[in-house]
Amino acid sequence: MNSLIVDSLEKLRKKNILNPELDLRIILKKSSKKNKDLILSNINTDDINIKTFKKLLSKRLEYKPISKIIKKKHFWKNEFYVNTQVLDPRPESEIIIEETLKIYKNRSQKLKILDIGTGSGCLSISLANEYVESTITAIDVSKQALKVAQKNIQKFNLEKKIKLKLTSIENIKNKFDLIISNPPYLTDNEYKNCQLEIKKYEPKIALSGGKDGLKFYRIYSNILHKIMNKGSYFICEIGNQQLDQCIKIFEKSKLSLINTKKDLQNTERTMIFTKI
Repeated sequence: MNSLIVDSLEKLRKKNILNPELDLRIILKKSSKKNKDLILSNINTDDINIKTFKKLLSKRLEYKPISKIIKKKHFWKNEFYVNTQVLDPRPESEIIIEETLKIYKNRSQKLKILDIGTGSGCLSISLANEYVESTITAIDVSKQALKVAQKNIQKFNLEKKIKLKLTSIENIKNKFDLIISNPPYLTDNEYKNCQLEIKKYEPKIALSGGKDGLKFYRIYSNILHKIMNKGSYFICEIGNQQLDQCIKIFEKSKLSLINTKKDLQNTERTMIFTKI
């Protein structure tokens, strides 16, 4: 095996990088003069832009996630542009799409959808592609996040279907058929102890949910019923071991919990409500 590859793998392993071989392949592809996949055991360094390779490798050795290095992340059926101003789309959030598809089986429905804390826009865009007649309002309090969402919306030519707003949920007055959200839900202690890759390269505003991580669920329980049509739904993601606390928070709301869903790690991850 080429000494460049051997040395690079060793450096990644010493840093306890989780998938060093996979990450190295991605870095090599990004550094390839022909932008093609390269086989680690049979590398010709003439095919690699060494300067680019070393630059990208050094970023990974500083624990910058591969997604932030190559500025893209896969979610649902597409690749999305990401940077350090937005949370990386995660597989767990796809449950929100799956549950929506179970509720609204007619893909031609003209749904009015609200995405709270849209970030990269991955949820809004995925739903817009599934429900082609729907309109979506995607809000965020981060101007930088909305720039990322706008870039993704333009990529998929969805400017007429998705409207971005720099605002918080308290300022929304229209009514919707579906509201979705993956709010910040880490406790202060969880955020303090989370991986360096997350703390250093993902926005705190998209992760921290206050001292107990439940700040936004309290806000939602007081507000959402006012902007939901009769028979509408609210689907949201929750953090580890937050189900019982969230159930208690929403007990006094005018929403009815109809289901919960576990993620691939068998953790309760998603709550599905309807308006009473």
